[in-house]
Amino acid sequence: MTDGLMKMWISFVGMGFMIISVLLVYFTRFKLKNRIVKGILNTISFILILLAGIIIFFVVFSGPVPE
Repeated sequence: MTDGLMKMWISFVGMGFMIISVLLVYFTRFKLKNRIVKGILNTISFILILLAGIIIFFVVFSGPVPE
């Protein structure tokens, strides 16, 4: 697998983490009543959004791949 394809798949993982994070926040805000479960899911969502930010930072600032 080339470097460009590897970066593409890594960026897809970052975008997936962002989508999962948004869905978790929506679910905890509007669907859950239990505060303990809300706290756990919000913490997971926060960790996922941080990981997504680190991944996207890596992909963007690693520069273009040589051909």
